[in-house]
Amino acid sequence: MLSPPLSVLLTLNAMTNPLLATNSLPLFASIKPDHVEEAIDQILSDSRAEIDSLLEGGGLYSWGNLVEPLEEIEDRLSRAWSPVSHLNSVLSSDELREAYNACLPKLTEYSTEMGQNRALYEAWKSLSEGEAVERLNDTQKKIVNDALRDFRLSGIALEGEAKTRFKEIAQSLSKSCSKFEENLLDATNDWSKLLTTAEGLKGLPENAIALAKQEAENRKGSGWMLTLEFPSYIAVMTFADDRALRREMYEAFSTRASDCGPGEGRWDNSEVMEEILALRHEEVNLLGFDNFAELSLATKMADSPAQVVGFLTDLAERSQPIARQDFNELSQFAKEQQGVEKLEAWDIGYYSEKLRQHRFDLSQEEVKKYFPDDKVIAGLFAVVKRLFGLNIEEQQDAESWHKDVRFFEIRDHEDSLRGQFFLDPYARGKKRGGAWMDVCVSRRKLKEGVQTPVAYLTCNFTPPVGDSPALLTHDEVITLFHEFGHGIHHMLTQISYSAVSGISGVEWDAVELPSQFLENWCWEKESLALISSHYQTGESLPDTLFDKMIAAKNFQSGMLMMRQLEFSLFDFRMHQEYQADKGGRIYSLLNEIRGQYAVVPIPDFNRFAHGFSHIFAGGYAAGYYSYKWAEVLSSDAFSLFEEKGIFDAETGRSFLENVLEKGGSQEAMKLFVAFRGREPKIDALLRHCGIAD
Repeated sequence: MLSPPLSVLLTLNAMTNPLLATNSLPLFASIKPDHVEEAIDQILSDSRAEIDSLLEGGGLYSWGNLVEPLEEIEDRLSRAWSPVSHLNSVLSSDELREAYNACLPKLTEYSTEMGQNRALYEAWKSLSEGEAVERLNDTQKKIVNDALRDFRLSGIALEGEAKTRFKEIAQSLSKSCSKFEENLLDATNDWSKLLTTAEGLKGLPENAIALAKQEAENRKGSGWMLTLEFPSYIAVMTFADDRALRREMYEAFSTRASDCGPGEGRWDNSEVMEEILALRHEEVNLLGFDNFAELSLATKMADSPAQVVGFLTDLAERSQPIARQDFNELSQFAKEQQGVEKLEAWDIGYYSEKLRQHRFDLSQEEVKKYFPDDKVIAGLFAVVKRLFGLNIEEQQDAESWHKDVRFFEIRDHEDSLRGQFFLDPYARGKKRGGAWMDVCVSRRKLKEGVQTPVAYLTCNFTPPVGDSPALLTHDEVITLFHEFGHGIHHMLTQISYSAVSGISGVEWDAVELPSQFLENWCWEKESLALISSHYQTGESLPDTLFDKMIAAKNFQSGMLMMRQLEFSLFDFRMHQEYQADKGGRIYSLLNEIRGQYAVVPIPDFNRFAHGFSHIFAGGYAAGYYSYKWAEVLSSDAFSLFEEKGIFDAETGRSFLENVLEKGGSQEAMKLFVAFRGREPKIDALLRHCGIAD
């Protein structure tokens, strides 16, 4: 009996396994944990066979017979793994986590194997030499150069035991980073506090109380349930009059996944963190770097570790006097108003809100009434239409993973489809905290046209309560704009090679430019008119309230700046100064930096680093400084709109064409200069943050 041809097998398997159907959006409603390993095993097997076939016999390599088929292979794997990885973050379950973790070592092994494939490296190298390179355009040349760099960073030059050990390190790192994230999610989900009387609720806004009651009812209980999901946590820390409750929740939150606190070490990340740092250090030593910070900068704009540390310390020295003034004013206010002799960490948010109301007559709760989420989302779309000529419409026919998820299409002024995205706005159990944009599908050239880029936009806003809409704080509005900035960077690209389309191939310390850039429209009167109206009356944001918001814009900006610089210096120096015989020295270094720069008291039990997923489980290791580095770019970019008008069509078109559409096809500095006409200056950042006039 003859076996059916491969094309028939693939078609049959795709009919039964939705992860193998790559000619459509992910079939979220059909994806089951049992599908995951089966699909990844098949795709990895097919990929290896196809690459072996490509390289068989060597020969003359061209863009068409090497890069294009490799791009097809990579895209198929990406489109299968992307929904799995995403679901593991937004709809976690034991079964899915098991399937996800079963695939991680297989994917890591494949990635390392490809990065150390000598024949594949030589094939790419041939494209960079002789007549072959003359037939490439500038974008293609950058892709080839990036690929050769990535081969070097993947250990292509390693032999023997060093090569074997490099592969082992890659496997271990993958497992440890995943374990870090799992521990943090489990610790967050484990803690809750049921209030059976209203005494502890004093000071909390009505919607926060209603959310707590709704959470208790969802758990088949009565009373009010507080959790460590961010909407619940931040409401208590900002408004709860009960100081003991604030302290209890602060301790629970700041000791998550650590050796102390209410979790009692059950999900302790201490050993995991040391493992990650040790493995990273050993990895970079094999590659010939002195430390992981040097390796990190190989794919960033910054030239050297000294430049990064100098940049951060310069900002810290400029900001610290203002931060100290902020904290002294807060301490004096708390003492005068309520007789608090010493501010503790769990008092900062509470008295900051009191001081904000006292000084500016501005309540975050009052502001929220003017930012119902539907109005904000529609207004965001109106802003980007005026800036870039885009039309965004909701579509009803896409499968999703939760009833709250919405799906949208972006079309330009010629009605050409430019991108699509899923929006998952609200916090819920089994969903990773924070906010992020991730790639679902990348833009690339196909025989039948162009593959439409698709994004995931994920937030953790307070969900609607009862019949009321979800009301966003102004900070949450900024978060939405920030993530959508990442989204349009991915979706508006006009580069049709996936290696450098959208955010791919962009230096990591420049990737925050579009996201932080778009935040500025959350502060302009003309754009606020588009994104705000009272959720009950439809009344526009009053001028008096707008004036208060602007007056309070840089409220405690020094403290906020120092907090980010503390995180950035800690991350970078920890990776730069790591020594194998001394270990990570995680908290001794953090305490050293805090002793030099922090102005807010931090209790001894605080275990911030145990939950710092950006650097231990995300892509920001020795790169958290990127937020401040890119903020220099974004502030300077926005300053041109301040000169020309915030909705100036020519300036908007220039940013679209020179930054958003170009993706990673050119170096970030070249793209910035093409837009701004010069290299970036720090002046606008200092002015926007109130650090300088």
